[in-house]
Amino acid sequence: TMANPELRAKGRAMRRKLVGDAYADKLDAEVYTDPHMEKFAELTQEWLFGEMWSRPGIDLKTRAYATMISDVATGASEALGLHVRFCRIHGWSEDEIVESMIHLTAYVGVPLVRKALIVARQVFVEMRADPRV
Repeated sequence: TMANPELRAKGRAMRRKLVGDAYADKLDAEVYTDPHMEKFAELTQEWLFGEMWSRPGIDLKTRAYATMISDVATGASEALGLHVRFCRIHGWSEDEIVESMIHLTAYVGVPLVRKALIVARQVFVEMRADPRV
């Protein structure tokens, strides 16, 4: 059972704001149908999106960017695609995203940045083909 249904509702709304309705629906239909993944969804929707992403102090554009940079630096390639999408939806251009990743080469290394650029390229292609998802 949820610890805080109101916070989860707030988190679900924030998640939709970050990624868009169509992509949120796609994730719900393709990823969060399993009871084990539903437990994870509950946690992330309540805590991550309901609390962390909803904090005052910086805007969503900046939060999306910080999250994307963190993914590149830690090699979190699976999460990176989603966070590149967040950045595009919230105002970062493809060129700004790519240049930010290239800048990180000096700090986190060529292999991590190369992988990040491959993931970003895939997201850009998907978003150009269907901006709703």
